[in-house]
Amino acid sequence: MKDVVQPKEFNINNIFEGNKYLIPLYQRNYAWGVEEIEQLLDDIYDAPEDRDYFLGSLIVNNLGENRFEVIDGQQRLTTLYLLLSYIDVNHLQEDSLRFEARDKSNKTLNKIYNLNDEEDGQVLNTELSDEIIEGYAIIKNYFNKKSDNEKKALCDKFNFIKIIRTQVPVGIDLNHYFEVMNTRGEQLELHEIAKARIIGAIASDEKENNNSKDKEIAVKIWDACSQMDKYVQMCFSIKERGKIFGDDWDTFCVKDFEDLKSKYEDVNKVSSKSIGYGGEDISKSSKTLKKILSGTREDVSDEKGDEEEDDLRFESIISFSNFILQVNKVLQNKNDEESSLDDKVFLKQLEDRWSSKEKAVEFIYSMLKYRYIFDRYIIKREYIGETKSEGTWSLKRLEKYIDKKRQEKPSYLGTFERDNKNNILKVLESCLRVTYTSPKTMHWIASVMNLAKCKVDVDEIINELESYCCKKVEESHPNEHRGFSIERIVFTYLDYILYRDNINEFKDFYFQFRTSIEHFSPRHPIGDENDVSEDHRDDFGNLALITTSANSVLSNKPPEYKVKAHKKVLEQSPKFKKMADLLENGSKKWDDNLVNEHGQDMINLLDSDIRKRKRRC
Repeated sequence: MKDVVQPKEFNINNIFEGNKYLIPLYQRNYAWGVEEIEQLLDDIYDAPEDRDYFLGSLIVNNLGENRFEVIDGQQRLTTLYLLLSYIDVNHLQEDSLRFEARDKSNKTLNKIYNLNDEEDGQVLNTELSDEIIEGYAIIKNYFNKKSDNEKKALCDKFNFIKIIRTQVPVGIDLNHYFEVMNTRGEQLELHEIAKARIIGAIASDEKENNNSKDKEIAVKIWDACSQMDKYVQMCFSIKERGKIFGDDWDTFCVKDFEDLKSKYEDVNKVSSKSIGYGGEDISKSSKTLKKILSGTREDVSDEKGDEEEDDLRFESIISFSNFILQVNKVLQNKNDEESSLDDKVFLKQLEDRWSSKEKAVEFIYSMLKYRYIFDRYIIKREYIGETKSEGTWSLKRLEKYIDKKRQEKPSYLGTFERDNKNNILKVLESCLRVTYTSPKTMHWIASVMNLAKCKVDVDEIINELESYCCKKVEESHPNEHRGFSIERIVFTYLDYILYRDNINEFKDFYFQFRTSIEHFSPRHPIGDENDVSEDHRDDFGNLALITTSANSVLSNKPPEYKVKAHKKVLEQSPKFKKMADLLENGSKKWDDNLVNEHGQDMINLLDSDIRKRKRRC
């Protein structure tokens, strides 16, 4: 029977008294902003004076000697530490709260704890955590808006604001506990559980001196890879980028985890002493902590400039959890088994990755390698210029350039130099993206990543994905189906073929998320006037795939009206445009004969492409 410790009640003033808390590596970085912090402070300020008020709970694992590992509630606890540091309570100790192997966060807490009017030392922006600084500044600004009486009233309530600390039973399997939390809809997500297990495997032998550094690097890589909406190079300092991704930031220069560790250690022996995050001279970037904290929140945020723009510019087509499964699929060299990308069996798929330290560090290295490949060879949504509101498909690589101020900046260029081929691949990948929308069906991503682990030509990737599409089209047996039973890949891949073979004609075409089958000659025409017989209205030659909203606009109008009044809709599908051209330029009626003629032509195009793929194989 495991020992069970009853939950314990604390108030704000004594939560840290005689206790030390450790934020483990698998937890997120401190991330509370103005909304969360001010809400917590408002809750304290508005709490009733005549009875206890419960602020929340804290779940910990007892490490012994009044040291506790924080399992849940670290954002709130860190905020309370910053609050008590600002108030300057006597019982708060410098090491009351620590982050495991996060030197920047700990250094920031130390600076804040020791901040006073006499000690005002110079610090580098790169040495401190912007998030923690900003959190402290938000607390400071909150109190600055209050009168002295309001400040006193708020602080007087500290003894009546309660926090329940729950200690997990001694000897409990924390991995199992995380799963329970996740099942109940608590904070931890599947990839966080995997992170805890993999990092735990790396730290499994506590006698090894290297484990702490290995854990630190593993967490650094994991956190970098998890930021799916920016290029992975931008998740490292400039010096780290140069070591890991070459002088151009566009070459993966790491052979294995040990090589990664060596490069990481080389950089961090020097950079923090002489070079700022942006590569600038420290004499120009040094500030006092007091100066940083006395500035506005915008002052803190502006230091991130370019990186925040990058965060807003790109959007990944898959989640981080799916990316992890994609990497695992490549390493296992599995086929199209849906289970390999099904997050319902996420942990089962990955369980071998934490079976030993060797396998854990190999997976960490593989994550970084394939994030570089993913960013380079898999499309993203890009929000820039005229496409800012809705985004457009993007296939780009990151490369360094030197701006007019001699600063090193990221530049985003077409992945392949041959523009036509780069655009063809972009359209082909977007074809697959809009066709297979469920994460567990996106096997083509793993195929590209597997192919691109060695230097790869654009034609090789195009051939791989075209073969994949042809296989899917053939398996769907398009000749045997009509109407709504025709699979989406038949329409989308046909549109891709028409685009590929007639680029000048369809140069402005791009794939949208289309789910609605449009009957060119309507199934239920207005006034029962229709030159296409009822038996042929569901034929492939009478159909096109468009957006639901466009289908609604076209409604039951005759083909002639659709061609004249809704030319913009026709651009959603090259097949639809071909149908309109037959009607408009051929001086023909859209009848059974024309439906059959067009349908057969389109099927022949698909069959021809399938036969071509088979000959190559």
